[in-house]
Amino acid sequence: MATLQGGLLGPDPGALSPQQLEQLRNFKIQTRIASEKYLRTHKEVEFLLSGFFREMLLKRPDNIPEFAADYFTDPRLPNKIHMQLIKDKKAA
Repeated sequence: MATLQGGLLGPDPGALSPQQLEQLRNFKIQTRIASEKYLRTHKEVEFLLSGFFREMLLKRPDNIPEFAADYFTDPRLPNKIHMQLIKDKKAA
């Protein structure tokens, strides 16, 4: 990164060689593909996040970190997710 009197000016496009830029691009693509595969094989991640966002937007809590802690530590959550997985498999 280029600097201007101790502050960041922005990315330095010449910091990486063309080969390094290509390697970085390929790494980003492979990471994205691996993440997509992981999420497709773990539907519970989708159910966890969509359920959390749905509840958060319905209840609109003032303290989101506290709400998230309560949501994700709810002892009923694993059973809720399990039931959603069963419903999802039946729908498929």
